[in-house]
Amino acid sequence: MNTNIVTTIWEENMQFKTDNPSGLDFFIDAGKDDGGKGEGMRPKALMLSSLAGCSGLDVVSLLKKMRAEAAEFKIIVTAELTEEHPKFYNKVKVDYHFTGNDLDEEKINKAVNLSVEKYCGVMEMFREFAEVKTAIFLHKK
Repeated sequence: MNTNIVTTIWEENMQFKTDNPSGLDFFIDAGKDDGGKGEGMRPKALMLSSLAGCSGLDVVSLLKKMRAEAAEFKIIVTAELTEEHPKFYNKVKVDYHFTGNDLDEEKINKAVNLSVEKYCGVMEMFREFAEVKTAIFLHKK
């Protein structure tokens, strides 16, 4: 069994420093409206970044193995929070945007679908508490 451990330390005010199994540190902070300085990642938004990063790593790896390329690739995650506390994301939309002159639509669709349906553990975690929808967009450069 694989275990990850992170340590999160209160620095000051509403700011925390947290580590990562990769050995890199980053800051978590509340926005100014919530008593923080806005000098770090917001916890809920960080979850969305984790979702995009997890799936993005899958897609890039799969496309490389398939010998398919895109000049540019970005993922836009849009999430809706519930109204009542504890507020959580109940609806999430993940849009995959690929830009290039010679995009292989079949391979791109296959790579994204493999990530969404099989490989991305963060996507699977999100499905436990949110309705997750995905879309793929191909753009000519």
